[in-house]
Amino acid sequence: MTAATPLASSPSPSPSTDIAATVARLRRTFRSGRTRAPEWRDAQLGRLKALVTEQREKLLTALEADLGKSSFEGYLAEIALLLKDIDHARKHFRDWMQPERVSTPMALQPGTCRVQRDPLGVALVIAPWNYPVQLALEPLVGVIAAGNCALLKPSEVSGETSKVLAELVPQYLDPDAFAVVEGGVPETTALLEQKFDHIFFTGSTNVGRIIMAAAAKHLTPVTLELGGKSPTIVDSTADLDVAARRIIWGKFFNAGQTCVAPDYVLVDDRVATPFLDKLRSTIRKFYGADPKRSRDYGRIVSDRHFQRLVKFLDQGEVVCGGEHDAATRFIAPTVLTDVSLDAPIMGEEIFGPILPVLKIGSIGEAIDFINDRPKPLALYVFTRDKMTADRVLTETSSGGACINDALAHLTVLDLPFGGVGESGMGAYHGKASFDTFTHLKSVLSKSNHLDLEVRYPPYSDTKAKILEKLM
Repeated sequence: MTAATPLASSPSPSPSTDIAATVARLRRTFRSGRTRAPEWRDAQLGRLKALVTEQREKLLTALEADLGKSSFEGYLAEIALLLKDIDHARKHFRDWMQPERVSTPMALQPGTCRVQRDPLGVALVIAPWNYPVQLALEPLVGVIAAGNCALLKPSEVSGETSKVLAELVPQYLDPDAFAVVEGGVPETTALLEQKFDHIFFTGSTNVGRIIMAAAAKHLTPVTLELGGKSPTIVDSTADLDVAARRIIWGKFFNAGQTCVAPDYVLVDDRVATPFLDKLRSTIRKFYGADPKRSRDYGRIVSDRHFQRLVKFLDQGEVVCGGEHDAATRFIAPTVLTDVSLDAPIMGEEIFGPILPVLKIGSIGEAIDFINDRPKPLALYVFTRDKMTADRVLTETSSGGACINDALAHLTVLDLPFGGVGESGMGAYHGKASFDTFTHLKSVLSKSNHLDLEVRYPPYSDTKAKILEKLM
């Protein structure tokens, strides 16, 4: 059951902590067998829910300090989705644990075959800064449901949230099964020198390559939740009002610092002018004449990211926005047109509140444009033509997709969330999270009552014919 108060405080590992000793402590806990018990899993999921619900205001305050997130946006994206996943796992994980019987060949009768679901052991979860609560704690739902231990490394870029997680996780969760290590590159490097049973990383593609290379030294399996330039197609049949609202919401949520945010729009040139007008009016409706004063609009996480994004602003014609303030790390919701395909903004994941809009002459042109680039984490198509939607989904590859919406697919727990190609590997959310931290062990249980001589030497043509019929 979920307790109403935290467990007794246990000191969280600091950057100076012997990381090897921390990993060894977690491994001893796993080898004790207690994390395999359904009762332990349910209790820890309950404790995780207690952390999120009881410390909600503390978490939201940290998110506001790090990213300027409003309490509404912070709750919707970081708290509500996490609670939904916890409840879903508590309801279903016992069913997910059950062995699966499979048929046994005649040659192995009498006997039974089953797939047994085993926890992997000790996982490393490396979280990003853009959704630093949800993307740190949601992987733990799968870790716990599958019966594992974990070491959590929050991002040092979202420093306030990192401190809060380092304080709260060991208070609420079993301190012998879970640990938090704060810090930057040196601490992450030290962590990657250790052998884990799984590494779950959310972040950039470039860092994902580093994680995978480090994991290869220990042959450690990885889940990489990366990113990429998620394209958005608006064809001539689209409901432009709906498309504008949903694209603007998806793009400028969290000030554009979302891995599945629409990165650029490919709009049919026949509707480009009215579509741009609707984007402009929608931004004004959502955030007012001066978005800097809007309580619903966030800020860029750091000076370094701010300076990177400001360089993009002059790489096209500004349709709206463009204002920025280094002192508060504010960049207005910005729409650009006439962007050169060779411009850096079209080569890098933007990860900020700048939306290039490019005109296209046909759906085929849009498909070719997408397929000429690395596979994205998400793809969005706005159309009222089912054949067009089906064609785009069939002829392109992406981690996930929405038809006539943006971002919303990741809220459906029965849809695995993950990338493909350079946008990532592996998936999570719902049962996919349980599966990520689970090994499928093949088990044959054979009776001693009948032992067919035909499989033993000396071999003969007769034995071969008998076995051929039995297999």
